[in-house]
Amino acid sequence: MRFGVIGSGSWATALAKVLTDNKHKVNWWVRNEEVIRHIQARHHNPQYLPSVHFDTDLLFLSASVAEIVAASDCLVVAVPSAYTASTLETLDRRALEGKLVVSAIKGILPEQNLLLNDYLHREFAFDKADYFTVMGPCHAEEVAAEKLSYLTFSGQDVTRTRGIASHFTTDYLNTVTNQDVYGVQFAAILKNIYALGAGIAHGLEYGDNFLSVLIANCADEMAGFLRKVGIRHIEVGVHSDDHATTQDQAPHRRSANYAASVYLGDLLVTCYSLYSRNRTFGNMIGKGYSVKAAQLEMNMVAEGYNASRCIHLINKEIGAEMPIADTVYRILWENVKAAVGFKQIEPYLV
Repeated sequence: MRFGVIGSGSWATALAKVLTDNKHKVNWWVRNEEVIRHIQARHHNPQYLPSVHFDTDLLFLSASVAEIVAASDCLVVAVPSAYTASTLETLDRRALEGKLVVSAIKGILPEQNLLLNDYLHREFAFDKADYFTVMGPCHAEEVAAEKLSYLTFSGQDVTRTRGIASHFTTDYLNTVTNQDVYGVQFAAILKNIYALGAGIAHGLEYGDNFLSVLIANCADEMAGFLRKVGIRHIEVGVHSDDHATTQDQAPHRRSANYAASVYLGDLLVTCYSLYSRNRTFGNMIGKGYSVKAAQLEMNMVAEGYNASRCIHLINKEIGAEMPIADTVYRILWENVKAAVGFKQIEPYLV
């Protein structure tokens, strides 16, 4: 299978590393020609995860998305959600015919307010049966350092999903598969919003006791939203005897739920880890930075910023009870003071 990676940030770089570690030749879309020349000459991405050394004989690099798409059978899309549509909109409507797409996007396309699978289906008549997701909990920095991590792959067909996941399994990466395509994407979007909230709380100098209660309530709030959008198997400790398996074919005997790694685990690591850009962004907001100042300071995309507005709009139709996510939205988009917003949610926490 010929893999194409679309994106050159930290997560795209980490996934390109995983594939080349497994001796796959990778067609890699890198927007900046200067970065391409640097990778070809110095064997590492100068902007993200520079410790990762690439065998450039396994890389075909191009600044043309169309060229990478045409050369690949399976496309791993790993650009920030805010730039996904503008990256793909230059493609011919038939460019994705016969391709597989693996979404590594932990966000929602903000202008369209759509998940990637729904956007591809609308704009390219893409068959959702050929769509897969790869989610965490998995920080790119730890993949680069080859610290043991777990990736969850989701797709409509279990056998095909296992086949995709097998290409990413390494000594430092375990892979789990399920059919929970919509659930894992919404959970990834929500955990970024909640990580912003955790960062804001830290910036406001709330302690660990409060933070633990906040995150526990975030997990509960996430489950309520997922239930409202039709996701099932989210009760803690309740599992069916099918669905998720590890890549070695030994059954977990557990269906996807928010206590599993891709739901609760990703929420926890994004809220607590110093690698988390959403937590870092929220910490700045809690300390008094404006949104624009925090964005300039980070020079990286915090997916939870746009996601908070997207979920706010979606929830107008869904009607889930989401005081925490709504507070994060109001702080970021309606200029509510962080301290005031958190005072207002304190009574909701149990």
